[in-house]
Amino acid sequence: MYSEVTNSIKISVDPIFMEEQSEPEDFHFVWAYRICIENQGEDTVQLMRRHWHITDSHGRIHEVQGEGVVGEQPILQPGESFEYTSGTPLATPSGFMVGSYQMINNTGTSFSVSVPAFSLDSPHDLTLVN
Repeated sequence: MYSEVTNSIKISVDPIFMEEQSEPEDFHFVWAYRICIENQGEDTVQLMRRHWHITDSHGRIHEVQGEGVVGEQPILQPGESFEYTSGTPLATPSGFMVGSYQMINNTGTSFSVSVPAFSLDSPHDLTLVN
């Protein structure tokens, strides 16, 4: 599990390789990732936008931006959390993702929250680091 706290918002990520949805012989590898967004601050906040950089093992970057997450723009009172699961395909057996969420608090102040970089690993990656 990967986690990071920015502006009193804790983001935790748990990536999972989806073997049953992947087709390695066709260079199609799929991951799901579960994200928990926890408001550890004193203000009510709302997630407005997401921004992702998805990088495969050849260094190719796919950028994704949009409103909310999984069709929602969750509002989190202090102490509340929101969890969702999404996914991404790659044409390589490994890669990584990093991103951010644009949030707004109850006073109308907009701020960014970091999503920690997380690794997309599969048993089909034969690259040896050492």
